[in-house]
Amino acid sequence: GNYKIQRWDIHRQEFLESAPGLGMFVTVTSPSADVLLSKLYGPQGTFSFTSYLSGEHVICLQSNSTRFVAFAGSKLRIHLDIRVGEHFLDESVVQAKDKVNEVNLRLEHLIEQIHHVAKEQNYEREREEKFRKTSEETNSNILWWAIVQTLILISIGIWQIKSLRDFFISKKLV
Repeated sequence: GNYKIQRWDIHRQEFLESAPGLGMFVTVTSPSADVLLSKLYGPQGTFSFTSYLSGEHVICLQSNSTRFVAFAGSKLRIHLDIRVGEHFLDESVVQAKDKVNEVNLRLEHLIEQIHHVAKEQNYEREREEKFRKTSEETNSNILWWAIVQTLILISIGIWQIKSLRDFFISKKLV
């Protein structure tokens, strides 16, 4: 429900648009006498409640202070609009929900992008690890090949020196 309180002004002889300082105490009871809502509101506002029982509900509106009423000539005007069922209370609520839905969709899209980026990073990490293993294997193979070449060169050098020495001894040059 929506409500608005107007206070009687003795000097102007009319109801004022706003009633500062006044408020409404709203109490709602269900058909089984359960209190569904009991709250103090300002001079104008909106209240809502959800009931799971069908039947006649009692809505009680009380002023929060009787001294303001006595001061105002005991006259208050209350505008009350009650909506039953599922209704949007205000167009701004509908727009706010649309904005929330739009933000929610953008957020879901961003979350999907984050998951995609995380998958790409994991893929790149795996590729980098595979490349590093291949590089390390290649480097170790190059090291062993260099050691084998050095050993071959040293053994060939030793063989040549021995062959030349045997040749010189057989020719009796030494």
